[in-house]
Amino acid sequence: MEMLVFLIPVSLFLGGLGLVGFLWTLKSRQYDDPDGDAHRILSSEWDDHPKP
Repeated sequence: MEMLVFLIPVSLFLGGLGLVGFLWTLKSRQYDDPDGDAHRILSSEWDDHPKP
């Protein structure tokens, strides 16, 4: 029981850290074009300078 006093805050902190990381990826627009990535990987053309 005494270990729960330590484990609950640690788990809440790690969960919050994961949530902040996920929200940061949403804000930086990393999930905008999943279909484009699927088509680009099958292309035979090399793109040394991808579009931002």
